Amino acid sequence: MKKKLSNNNGVKVSLTGGPVLNADMNKASQDDLAKAEKIGLPIALIVLLFAFGGVIAAVIPLIIGLISVVSAMGFLYLLGDQMNLSVFLLNVIPMIGLALGIDFALLLINRFREELKEKTVEESVIIAVSTAGKSIAFSGLCVFLGLSAMLLIQVDIFKTVAIGGMGVVILSVLASLTFLPALLSLLGKHINKLTILKPSNKQSVWKTFAIFVMKRPVMMTIATVILLAIGAYQVKDITLTIPAEDSLPKSYESRTSFEIFESHFLKDKKDPVIFVLDTSSPILEAKTLEKVEELSQSLKKEKMVKDVTSIFSLTKTKDTNELTAMLQNPSYQQALQPVLKQLTTKNKMILYVYLHQDASSKKAQEFAKKWNKPYKGIHITVGGEAKFNQEIFDEIDQKVPYGLLFVFVSTYFILFIAFRSVLIPLKAIAMNVLSLSCTFGILVWLFQGGHFGIEATTIALIIPILVFGIVFGLSMDYEVFLISRIQEIYHDTNDNDYATLEGLTSTSKIITSAALIMIVVTGAFAFTGIIPVKQIGLGISLSILIDATIVRMILVPSLMKLLGKWNWWTPFKKRTQK
Repeated sequence: MKKKLSNNNGVKVSLTGGPVLNADMNKASQDDLAKAEKIGLPIALIVLLFAFGGVIAAVIPLIIGLISVVSAMGFLYLLGDQMNLSVFLLNVIPMIGLALGIDFALLLINRFREELKEKTVEESVIIAVSTAGKSIAFSGLCVFLGLSAMLLIQVDIFKTVAIGGMGVVILSVLASLTFLPALLSLLGKHINKLTILKPSNKQSVWKTFAIFVMKRPVMMTIATVILLAIGAYQVKDITLTIPAEDSLPKSYESRTSFEIFESHFLKDKKDPVIFVLDTSSPILEAKTLEKVEELSQSLKKEKMVKDVTSIFSLTKTKDTNELTAMLQNPSYQQALQPVLKQLTTKNKMILYVYLHQDASSKKAQEFAKKWNKPYKGIHITVGGEAKFNQEIFDEIDQKVPYGLLFVFVSTYFILFIAFRSVLIPLKAIAMNVLSLSCTFGILVWLFQGGHFGIEATTIALIIPILVFGIVFGLSMDYEVFLISRIQEIYHDTNDNDYATLEGLTSTSKIITSAALIMIVVTGAFAFTGIIPVKQIGLGISLSILIDATIVRMILVPSLMKLLGKWNWWTPFKKRTQK
């Protein structure tokens, strides 16, 4: 428990350390959540008012989003009794829940209102659920699978974020496909009450732009890919680290106190690599000490090693013979007891190895991995921050390829089932990978480069994996909604170009509104204090922005035009193509 200490007799007292930093991280997360909600929700309501024109229709998505978040928080409360939860869940769950809940409700309400113009309330609900509801179900499944891939990584922070994220996705889909249709059935035509903005009858800007793009598909595709590749280029310089005390804002005393502690008391020797030596014979036997001495000397010869703290250095003995003589001399035994208790047990001993490299560096991790093996009959277990980082990064390096393969393959089959097309799923996955790579490149430029007033820092290890898991599925939301509408028109007309143009025109306003809400809700977290949360919010909002503009406005119509009838080709069912 954190306790406030006052100054006494001119002595300034401040607290830091693990428990205090964790308490401040929790407080900062709660403050950030409140701040993000104050920014995001009012702007989201304004966007919804412009999208629907009516107060009732605009408020309902917010209600669905809040229901999803509150339900997910209750789920996490129960889960907290079973496992330790990451503090980042306090921000990630509301971010995902609000964004998904609002977006899903927006899509369903929009289709319901369209059908309500010519059909009964019951028919409108049925059609909305069978069309927009299908998009919601497939999109939710894509997000769920994207997050579930993190379960392959056996690291607590990834597992808890994955479980929490998967939970809020399920609850968002359920609220959108059960509670929302029931609510729309009750409201009926009252959904259009309290209209304050009349819909515009002007030709869609998207239609005009889509016509322009589809007349120059090759040039537009090449230009767009080059632009995204330029953004993605910075990814090569990405530096991933595990969040530490510098994740907190500088205004928190626990962070500044820890930095003072490091600079004044751990300036030359911080974050040692800890060697736990285990032998079959007593550790203080002469033969065993000779091996320990050889190991200590070998370590000192490593270029990376600054110093080695061992039983020899603390007892100020030159070699095994001198130390053995002291251990056998009764007059020295009492004086040696503090050192022996600090470093040894019956058959174990500790060495502290200090490096020239920071514990978070790649070289320090390689050093820890290199020495984690037996040495002349001595079993060595390496610990410390460098080893901790090495094991986490190795786990990620080993499991991420399998996670990506799982997401790509499962997403492909989901989209294939949805559209009965071989190329559309491939195109969607490729566009997502390209836009996400561009997003990560921009994050590197912003945070590692310290641009736009952002404190220069590394990218939190969880960011690429979490942003990928969330955004890869979310962008499929818009892809499924758009392609579903194009597919409907194509089946009626058998004209790919006309279907693409009309599909873009009819869905442009609602997709733009949905993307804008997603950008607002997640982007609000970019104004928070905790660095990883800021990076998550900015990463998701940037990715959605790129997807809703460059990808959706240029790449989609260009590729749909270039591929023509091949968009809808499948070896399992013949269609008459124009």
